[in-house]
Amino acid sequence: MYIVAIGWLYVALMMAITEHSIVAGVATFLLYGAAPVALVLYIMGTPARRQRRKAEEARTERAREEEGAGPDGSGPQ
Repeated sequence: MYIVAIGWLYVALMMAITEHSIVAGVATFLLYGAAPVALVLYIMGTPARRQRRKAEEARTERAREEEGAGPDGSGPQ
């Protein structure tokens, strides 16, 4: 997945280099390259972020149970 993103950024960079002004080149790179790639990578990474969050919540819950706290965190029952 990352190789496609790197390839697209390269293409966008080459497009930006051929622009007639620096402002147009920066705008081309940002609007055709960096912004779409960032959006796609963010969307594609959603399942991994969700799994990490669930794993962290499970780890926190296990630690809470090992300490003897109840589900509401009020202490030993």
